[in-house]
Amino acid sequence: MISFTTDYGLSDGFVAACHGVLARLAPAARVIDVTHLVPPGDVRRGAAVLAQTVPSLPRGVHLAVVDPGVGTARRPVALATGDGSLLVGPDNGLLLPAAAALGGVATAVHLTNRVWFAASVSSTFHGRDIFAPVAARLFSGAPLSEGGPEITDLVALPDPYVEQRPGLLASDVLTVDHFGNVQLAVPASALASLPAAVLVDGAPAVHAATFGDAGPDELVLFADSAGYAAVAVNGGSAADRLSLTPDSRVTITY
Repeated sequence: MISFTTDYGLSDGFVAACHGVLARLAPAARVIDVTHLVPPGDVRRGAAVLAQTVPSLPRGVHLAVVDPGVGTARRPVALATGDGSLLVGPDNGLLLPAAAALGGVATAVHLTNRVWFAASVSSTFHGRDIFAPVAARLFSGAPLSEGGPEITDLVALPDPYVEQRPGLLASDVLTVDHFGNVQLAVPASALASLPAAVLVDGAPAVHAATFGDAGPDELVLFADSAGYAAVAVNGGSAADRLSLTPDSRVTITY
């Protein structure tokens, strides 16, 4: 299995070009598309989606490309994880949360072996010319050690802001999903001591288990399926209601 996550969108041929490389070099691979609708250049969103998805996937090679620094000095890397999975992508923090979800980084290499790349490498399409060929080689059994020198200084994303004290819980937004549900960077366990009635950015909300525990069009604070605190509107969009984006910070008071 090769999973595939990008911010390439679906209106151009970028995803198909990478699928073509995988089909030519690893025809036996089953490719599972996680998403190609990560907001352009949003590494944090891509990292969160990948990390929350890989535990449900078969062990294999996880190819991920959200790469606003393509063609610069940022390194192409491949990682082996504690459960035996492999991750391939840019060294910009995208892969590390997924690696943590799969048992942590066991080995990481800086991809420098040009024999593993396409014959001609574009400075703006490393997904097609570096990362997809490497993922195909690793799927086919090539040793990770042949990809390049081992490294230990992988780039990590900054930790999101989280604050918890009596009467207040504040957090950066981690993701906003297709439904407008807002996932916070707070683990769901932080909600255990909260009362049933809270304020989210000053708006009344119900602290409950699921959307239907709130009335129609009401805000609900709940523990989501990935184990994080989240805010939703029963039958609507919490992101729209509260004017929240992936760069926002949410304050819960009680």
